Amino acid sequence: MAANNRRMSGKKGAQVGSGGKRRRGLEGKGPTPPAEMRKGHVKQRAAAAKARRAQGRTQRRPGGKGTSELVVGRNPVFEALREGVPVTTLYVQQFIDNDERVREALQLAAERGNINLMEAPRPELDRMTNGLNHQGLVLQVPPYEYAHPEDLLDAAADEGEDPLIVALDGVTDPRNLGAVVRSVSAFGGHGVVVPERRAAGMTAGAWKTSAGTAARTPVARATNLTRALEQYKKAGVVVVGLAADGEVELGELEALGGPVAIVVGSEGKGLSRLVGETCDFRVRIPMPGGAESLNAGVAAGIVLYEAARRRA
Repeated sequence: MAANNRRMSGKKGAQVGSGGKRRRGLEGKGPTPPAEMRKGHVKQRAAAAKARRAQGRTQRRPGGKGTSELVVGRNPVFEALREGVPVTTLYVQQFIDNDERVREALQLAAERGNINLMEAPRPELDRMTNGLNHQGLVLQVPPYEYAHPEDLLDAAADEGEDPLIVALDGVTDPRNLGAVVRSVSAFGGHGVVVPERRAAGMTAGAWKTSAGTAARTPVARATNLTRALEQYKKAGVVVVGLAADGEVELGELEALGGPVAIVVGSEGKGLSRLVGETCDFRVRIPMPGGAESLNAGVAAGIVLYEAARRRA
């Protein structure tokens, strides 16, 4: 019996007053780690994605280039020069009737200083423009150099800000693209994403509508918009799609105060099915006046204002 008691007394039991817990179980786990270090937290995913982007930045494929473009006619040429559209060459017809608009265009080109002035016979300009009514003036616009969609995340990280990005789904009017670029610039966004196919690109018309803001607001081109949005989600960005029948009203969406990508569809068809299914939220803009829809530029401007207000 005594031997049995000695064996039992050698066992380690719970400490008196410990509530049945051993000493190790009573020890604290230390201070709560910052959000960037907590597994599964949005900021931790964003930090991990940023690190992956930093490692692969030198290997990333660029967003590609658009195609060169010609602007023809005296008024369009003058307006493109006035609005700062990138230009490589201004072609002027030999023996042109030197009216006021021609003189103004030549003066603007000379003031910019980096535009080649080339004199060409009328038949050559007719050939270049496929017989369009060029009125003796033709501008050569170089291909636009698109960013990669992840470059927009890098731009936000470099500024120490949550990403604020607009993606366009099925928007084919370059003027709408230019208007969105202008709104993104006005409300502190980090860029615009467009699909590679069946979408407006950065043409001279888009440049003019952007009122010069396209020079400082990047436009990225995605081979597959759905895949690009999924990559944004993995980086901790909330994807918000605009839809007339959206489940959430704009003023109720708290996510606009954080990292967000706003997806705007075409005025007629709205969001495509796959893009709509990729969105974390489908949001509607209340319209007491009863309008059925807003064009892409106006809709993006409204949501960007709300996002900027929440971030202020």
